[in-house]
Amino acid sequence: MSKQDMIWTRLPQTWYEAPFMGNGSMGTYICKEPNKNAIRVDVNNSMVHDHRTKDNGIYGRCRLLIGYFLLHPAGEIQSGNMRLDLWNAETTGCVRTTLGEIKLKAYVTSESPYIIVEAEATKGEKNFTWKFYPEKTDSPRQLNAIRIKSKNHFKKDYISNPASQLYERNGLNFCWQPLLDGGGTATVWKEIRKDNKSILVISNAHSFPETDALQKAETALVSLQEIDLLSLQKTHRDWWHNYYPLSFVSLPDKKIENFYWAQMYKLASATRIGGGLLDNSGPWQVLTPWPNAWWNLNVQLSYWPVYAANRLELGMPLVDVVKNNFDNLINNVPEAYRKDAAALPVCTDFNLIGVDVRVPGSEKFAQVGNLPWLCHNLWLQYRFSMNESILRNVLFPTLRRAINFYIPFLEEDEQGILHLKETYSPEYGSAKDCNYDIALLRWGCQTLLKASQILSIKDDLIPKWQEIIEKLTDYPQDENGMMIGKDVPFSKSHRHYSHLLMFYPLYLLNIEQNESKELLEKSVEHWLSIPGNILGFSNTGASSLYAAAGEGDKALEKLKGLFALTLRPNTMYMESGPVIETPLSGAQCIHDMLLQSWGGKIRVFPAVPSQWKDVQFQDLRTEGAFLVSASREGGKTTGIRIKSLAGEPCILRTDMVNPIVKAGNVTLTPIGRGEYSLDLKKGESVVLTTAGDAIPVIGPVDGQGQNFFGLQ
Repeated sequence: MSKQDMIWTRLPQTWYEAPFMGNGSMGTYICKEPNKNAIRVDVNNSMVHDHRTKDNGIYGRCRLLIGYFLLHPAGEIQSGNMRLDLWNAETTGCVRTTLGEIKLKAYVTSESPYIIVEAEATKGEKNFTWKFYPEKTDSPRQLNAIRIKSKNHFKKDYISNPASQLYERNGLNFCWQPLLDGGGTATVWKEIRKDNKSILVISNAHSFPETDALQKAETALVSLQEIDLLSLQKTHRDWWHNYYPLSFVSLPDKKIENFYWAQMYKLASATRIGGGLLDNSGPWQVLTPWPNAWWNLNVQLSYWPVYAANRLELGMPLVDVVKNNFDNLINNVPEAYRKDAAALPVCTDFNLIGVDVRVPGSEKFAQVGNLPWLCHNLWLQYRFSMNESILRNVLFPTLRRAINFYIPFLEEDEQGILHLKETYSPEYGSAKDCNYDIALLRWGCQTLLKASQILSIKDDLIPKWQEIIEKLTDYPQDENGMMIGKDVPFSKSHRHYSHLLMFYPLYLLNIEQNESKELLEKSVEHWLSIPGNILGFSNTGASSLYAAAGEGDKALEKLKGLFALTLRPNTMYMESGPVIETPLSGAQCIHDMLLQSWGGKIRVFPAVPSQWKDVQFQDLRTEGAFLVSASREGGKTTGIRIKSLAGEPCILRTDMVNPIVKAGNVTLTPIGRGEYSLDLKKGESVVLTTAGDAIPVIGPVDGQGQNFFGLQ
């Protein structure tokens, strides 16, 4: 893991450059404060939101900034270096000034609410100081609009939250940031100082409508002593040391390998059970136009890597936010539809509250597909875990209501074909038979039928779902491939690939069907052929689409397009402001090249690039709850290990010629086209090789370079 670390031989100065840390809710990053002689340590918490009862929109239910500490040295900063140690989830560094040096170590404790920064100075710098600077607790979108003088994002009637309150009590320092409608955010800190060494311990809490955040943060710090920090650090490191080995990936392209492990680190820093949802910023909120959860692509992409990476616990906040806020999903549709429907606005707070979703066919910008798309993530969480309670208690009732919001807006033509009234394709425009919605509606009905069968539910709507599947119009197409919808061709540059969801991630059209691969490639090539608005997640989307077509070289080319275009030194990303979903979806591109499991089949190395001759992975997870390990040497698959965690049917597709069972009491039955059936029972494992080959030992593969990220 040390080869995956990010290294700075000069001090970072922005969010896009800095080492970042987090525990799933609290977060921080460290950099030199631009144009100041100071080192900045940010304080952030995903749980800190505004809760305005009369404004459910972007400004009233948004994430909020908290504040930051500045380390003021005695001398003038001359230079410095840092290292983000992924294995221990700690940042270390050294700041050199005209009077000496200050060594730093910082981390956000994994299972307790602390940001800890240790600073040790040489004699000339022993008088350095820390000072907290609270941020203005208004909407970051509003503050950003003021900063950049944007009329588009400036809200004229916006009312500011009350000013922050700073005070000391009983040896602790407090910052209380009250909200207009009650509740607020508490930051409490103390400095443990001995001679030239300082330990800054920070805690933060948020509450609404109560004000008990102050008590929570104070309680966390009041009895904490220096001796307690050793135990905190051990618990922190143990968590991370148990996290990383859940799966393993090694690639010959070491820059992409470094990128992959940085995303695994970023995921666990940004989301945990009981922590924050993965929104557009994660725990590292800054001035941005996007201080909310966006549901027409962003959140869904952010969670994609957790499934194949065998890190399913990180996906549970998405399940929990739906389960805990089901009534809010119902209230997001107009009142006339609340009896049996639900929907998800484009953006919400962490309680899924947003502006009502508009009615198809009668209102502009009727964007209906966001909740069904979120349900696809819930389906993946179920399929990769085979946890039936997710299917029964969360996915089925949510998807049922999401599809019900489509049904009143279907119309049957003279040929008996069902058409959908005008809906909105994200960020592009409105159309009848919008491909975004047609794909999600078809997938939703198919999934409800599957779920009804699995759960033995005799739902009254089963005949309706079957009718929709049988009669629903085909996807609107023209000579360039998929259109936006009926009479609306894809004719302008557009960053979203919402009109292509039937190919990926839904796989409704796939390479096992006649002509679907050609249609996929034609549609993708046309989408990318119009320059101007092809951005970061356009590249990761194209990469996964090409992987779905089995085109590994093209998939790799598009992933590298993200690196060339907008990837930042710390693997963060910006698009009109800081957002984090695109690099995370880049990790899923790598999974898609190495392992796919749609359609009830495990596909090992389905789209591996030709230049990746040697690849190793261990315990990646598939649908049906299988753990798969595989080795590729010299461009050939040399071994596959499969463990069944749920006893689901197992069909393997591989390029291995005449594989044999090397270990395990399992029957391997060829069924043609490189596919094999294995009678794996729950808890059983099998190892396959070719005749005469030994069982491969999974480990790092050779490649050039290491530690590509940071500033060097």
